[in-house]
Amino acid sequence: MKFSFSDELKEIPFYIQGIDRVSTIASIISSNPDYRIEGKNYIDSLLRKMIEMEASDLDFGGVGADGKLWLRIEGRKFPAENSDVLCYDDSTAVITSILSDKKIDALMISQNADFSYKLENGDSMNRFRADAYMDLDYLAVNFRRINPKPFAIESLGFPPQIIRKLDLDFEKKGLLLVTGITGSGKSTTLDAIINMNNQSNEAHITIIGNPIEYFHKSDKCIVRHREVGRDTLSFKDGTIESLRQDPDIIVIGEMRDPDTIMTALEITDSGHKVLSTLHTGSAVESIHRIIAECPVEEQQRVRIRLSDVLSVVISQKLVPSNDGKRVLAKEILSVTPNVAAAIVNNNISEIYQMITEGKEHGMFTLEQDLLRLYANKIISKKNAVSYANNKKRMLDLIQYYQNKIN
Repeated sequence: MKFSFSDELKEIPFYIQGIDRVSTIASIISSNPDYRIEGKNYIDSLLRKMIEMEASDLDFGGVGADGKLWLRIEGRKFPAENSDVLCYDDSTAVITSILSDKKIDALMISQNADFSYKLENGDSMNRFRADAYMDLDYLAVNFRRINPKPFAIESLGFPPQIIRKLDLDFEKKGLLLVTGITGSGKSTTLDAIINMNNQSNEAHITIIGNPIEYFHKSDKCIVRHREVGRDTLSFKDGTIESLRQDPDIIVIGEMRDPDTIMTALEITDSGHKVLSTLHTGSAVESIHRIIAECPVEEQQRVRIRLSDVLSVVISQKLVPSNDGKRVLAKEILSVTPNVAAAIVNNNISEIYQMITEGKEHGMFTLEQDLLRLYANKIISKKNAVSYANNKKRMLDLIQYYQNKIN
């Protein structure tokens, strides 16, 4: 595709490189409203194509993209067929055309900028989470599509005992964690929990995100959305500020640093229901991570507080299914008195066995859930083992199941 701004970009001296070149291109684009419109229209066309192809992610720009547009569909990322070839400068111009001046300033300082983007597509509104970043001195971007509407909590396969604990009407306080690697559907699960409460409880929900992804329209709840860098300075600041805003549920998009983790524990201890996410692979690892983020001399105090406030940990993965799509596999920990005692006494390694034996409380391990999916012919044996946290345990469960049916 030929852009009208390409000729002007060619006049930039070759010796201006890296973030300085990005700044120069951004200045050219910002100075001409037509360039901004042209860049935005091009982005919108790519995102519409992405929606048509049911892709979850779109990437372009930077050295790694090799001038191509890359899509992720059902977990596979590959270059789009017959797509435009974008040179480095054109990619930079297109990306900066949709960034606010504030986001461009942030990009110049940190060489990374998270932002949200919305697209009107016919009668619907689609939202995207995006990240612009440097790749070997050139600007690149990732767009992730946000589900146009939240999933019903029942459709995600949570036991009724756990759904009750997620409901403000049943449990007024407690820390609920959704964990997993990037792209494991944490935001989708979090939005389903928020939506359930929004539809069934008369309350106040405050969501602190970076960026704000799904927009929850106030239903029975009044729902406030506060974006880090736009409406509040940080997750920690937004969380503390929310205490003066009369919330019932506080959603912290991510507990990514010790300050935010400690703040989340403190406000939960003050009697609020708090939802958040962690980049961890299992329920037990999540507990270890929270405690390890604190100084050694503070860890026992944190164990005691965590045992008091932690309610549910959901750890999840998206696993390739036999029909070529992906299916949610999860591990669920519900904090019982025995689990709380194990946390306080630093016997966290015992918790996995408690999950294994905790069916009556709605608990199960990732390996038990993968076995369920395998037994129901939803996933293959190979993927059950590949995605398990404990592969020996997974193989033992499969062997036991096969012996039982034979």
